[in-house]
Amino acid sequence: MKAFLQTLLDQTIDLLKQDGTIPADLQPRFQIDHPKDKAHGDLATNLAMVLAKPARTSPRLLAENIIARLPKSALIRKAEIAGPGFINVFLDPLWLASQVERSLADPRLGVPLAESPQRVVVDYSSPNLAKEMHVGHLRSTIIGDAMARTLSFLGHQVVRQNHVGDWGTQFGMLLAHMEEVRQGGKSPKMQLSDLEGFYRQAKERFDSSEPFADRARQLVVELQSGDSYCRKLWQEFLEISLSHCQQVYDRLNVLLERDDVVGESFYNDELPQVVADLEEAGLLTVDQEAKCVFLDEFKGQDDAPLPMIVQKKDGGYLYATTDLAAIRYRKRVLNAERILYFVDVRQSLHFQQLFAVARKAGFATEATSLEHMGFGTVMGEDGKPFKTRSGGTVKLADLLDEAEQRAGQLVRAKNPELPEEELAKIGRVVGIASVKYADLSKNRSSDYLFSFDHMISFEGDTAPYLLYAYTRVASIFRKGGLDNQVLTGNVLLNEEVEFDLAGKLVQFGEVLGRVAERGYPHYLCGYLYDLSGIFSSFYKNCPVLTCEDPAIRHSRLMLSQLTAKVLHQGLDLLGIETLERM
Repeated sequence: MKAFLQTLLDQTIDLLKQDGTIPADLQPRFQIDHPKDKAHGDLATNLAMVLAKPARTSPRLLAENIIARLPKSALIRKAEIAGPGFINVFLDPLWLASQVERSLADPRLGVPLAESPQRVVVDYSSPNLAKEMHVGHLRSTIIGDAMARTLSFLGHQVVRQNHVGDWGTQFGMLLAHMEEVRQGGKSPKMQLSDLEGFYRQAKERFDSSEPFADRARQLVVELQSGDSYCRKLWQEFLEISLSHCQQVYDRLNVLLERDDVVGESFYNDELPQVVADLEEAGLLTVDQEAKCVFLDEFKGQDDAPLPMIVQKKDGGYLYATTDLAAIRYRKRVLNAERILYFVDVRQSLHFQQLFAVARKAGFATEATSLEHMGFGTVMGEDGKPFKTRSGGTVKLADLLDEAEQRAGQLVRAKNPELPEEELAKIGRVVGIASVKYADLSKNRSSDYLFSFDHMISFEGDTAPYLLYAYTRVASIFRKGGLDNQVLTGNVLLNEEVEFDLAGKLVQFGEVLGRVAERGYPHYLCGYLYDLSGIFSSFYKNCPVLTCEDPAIRHSRLMLSQLTAKVLHQGLDLLGIETLERM
């Protein structure tokens, strides 16, 4: 709807330029919003208030001029001036009904493809393979996946990148422990079934045995120099570690595959060239025998420039070097136009420096959009970072186990008559959906409190509430014997709640556009929650199958079917499975 009104207002601005009301070179930036109060119309704009000063008139007088010049359109039933100069637009029910009909007939539900599709690299999940995935990896994984899904749906060419931590000094320690385990006649694969325990054992050996520590350091050097024995040992560790990750991705319904793994090790051979390129660009400074980049715009509390160290005095490289190599590769080889990083917000300074250095070095052009999509911390109900009762890190697999168990108990209590197999499936879907939605529905840049009691509830802004709304629509078609039928015909918006439902349904594309532009999946969550609430009111006040008027009954079926399709598609873009009954 906003796009339609935007076009009409752009045409009006051209008329105001032609008659000299506003300067011909003016490019005004104005807003079009959906008012919360229905009395203020279906759409509202501050255009008159933005243009009043350059037009040298009052906002209300200019608003009258704008309304008078608005091109005739089936979209608008009326437009009114409110307050100091806002323009409230009321939509025509016939136009709105036609949009519902068009969306229902469209496999894309009326959502247009991007006018200028981009090649977008999405960097997300990125666990450290030295340990099992824990709750801290949840946000990067599911927020990044929701964004990748949404961008793909809108027609962008998405390249998923799982920049796993598979390199560095800790791997010498792990490989040395693998070596000892094998020499003791035990199976490393069995030992690595508990990655946390394996890492802890390796660390204890490293701290307590100097010969072990020396062997670990030696293995790091040999690994990085390409020694075949070390590479074989390292590859075995990676295979086992990545299989752990893939099991979690599959449970979370995340579209990351093994082919998407491009870890730190991938860039190892390119790191010397990265440093050489920085030197050629005149960016390198040797400070305390380490090679660094200092930029004037990044300074510490003492007003001294902050270094980005790219090579230590012993010749070793750091995360910054690998990240620069990744940008260089993604631009030159993957031809990325936009690169999104879903990484903890506490890494903001690192990414600001990284992006600035990458541009100055020519690894990315000014036209390349480099965006850090930072996210906050998962907090326990005590307001501290989420931990186990003993204070340890919460394994992601254990968290999902508990979510499924709790959801299964809730579903079983509500539907004891369902077959055990179906109860198990519903419990799995509801449990995983609850964990994901509780995270995705929060502003990603903020911390949020993790609470099983809140997230696994059929009341409030939760996954079970949305899943139940979808099953409610499915039950209408199941009871009416209308499963899998594609409805066509005329939509009639006689009741206010029918108009409200139609108005919300045709906003789907606008919401997805905002998600894709800003990287905030909670916009989509909020939309689906509002849609479910409006449909609940519609369901209570507008009988569907029992409606005696055939035309109205058919119209309400069409509204119900589009609701189901939008809910299904929206939840799928969040990576959440739906159920036909629960």
